Amino acid sequence: MKKIFRIVSILEGVSYLLLLFIATPIKYILGNEIFVKMLGMPHGLLFIVYIILAIMLKYELGWETKKFFIILMASVIPFGTFYVDKKYLRA
Repeated sequence: MKKIFRIVSILEGVSYLLLLFIATPIKYILGNEIFVKMLGMPHGLLFIVYIILAIMLKYELGWETKKFFIILMASVIPFGTFYVDKKYLRA
């Protein structure tokens, strides 16, 4: 389960960065929404799966509330999921 969470974490982080730093500027600078539409749904699904897996792993691995909160907050901070992977998931 932890390995699956690591994969989802990395995919969610990459999709968030692509959406934030590529698709959104293209939308507002060039007026082309296609990339936001293409990346929005996969990112949303990965975000939901990330949260669900985090909740499941909280109980499976016995994460403290503080650690769990940091892991959840990392999903809305750019590069946050990569920090979680390095600090909490590798081992």
